[in-house]
Amino acid sequence: MKMQNKFEQLKIYLSDLKKQGLYLAFSGGIDSTLLLWLCKDLDVTAVTFNSVFQTEEEIAQTRIICKNYGIKQKIIEYFPLSDNLLKNNPKGRCYYCKKLIFSKLKDYADGRNIIDGTNYDDLSVYRPGIKALKELGIISPFAKFEITKKEIRDYAKECGINIFDKPSTPCLATRFPYGARLSEQKLLIVEQGEKILHDAGFDSCRLRIHEDIARIEIPQDNFADFIKARENIIQKLKPLGFMYITLDMEGLRSGSMDISQ
Repeated sequence: MKMQNKFEQLKIYLSDLKKQGLYLAFSGGIDSTLLLWLCKDLDVTAVTFNSVFQTEEEIAQTRIICKNYGIKQKIIEYFPLSDNLLKNNPKGRCYYCKKLIFSKLKDYADGRNIIDGTNYDDLSVYRPGIKALKELGIISPFAKFEITKKEIRDYAKECGINIFDKPSTPCLATRFPYGARLSEQKLLIVEQGEKILHDAGFDSCRLRIHEDIARIEIPQDNFADFIKARENIIQKLKPLGFMYITLDMEGLRSGSMDISQ
């Protein structure tokens, strides 16, 4: 099915969902932002979860987007590290975390429809949180209509959404190996470290932490620029407590912490 046809059918579907009330789990990424844009005339309520797993900048951006589109937003504070299971970063962390936060959202929505930005590509990679969404009856319209990440970006560009090429920003817990005990301080180090990389010009990056080793992932096309900037980056990262700072020669890739787990 052509992309335009998918989106036309999606709009009709969203309009039908609106009849029972509509809540959108809104993270501020391009997937949920396009979904928000598509629902802007449907009296949708955007719900954003604020926790140590997200950066302050991400939460601030959700407020700006909702304000720009005239969308009602509810920000729910969430404390994942108060849960001992999540604090120990188990392999099924995403499942347990999604189950907790979307259960809270279901209570808040009080029987109304809840949608999220899961796309069709997400169904073919390791995404344990999707199981929790299905168990709770959360609706993923992009996945339902087989709309891919590329189609989301292309359509968002056509609609004039200026963050159509925004890099993905998975939760900060993904920067640690499974089983590594998480703390607010460790998550803050990731936030500060990735800001250093962003300020150096690397918008697409991950700072993976293996105890006192920082493993930096950036696209391979950016390696030459990184080498030029490395002394400045090292000088700023070292005070965060790293003994070793490395560049991962395989480059940026989603789910690299899932390998051999």
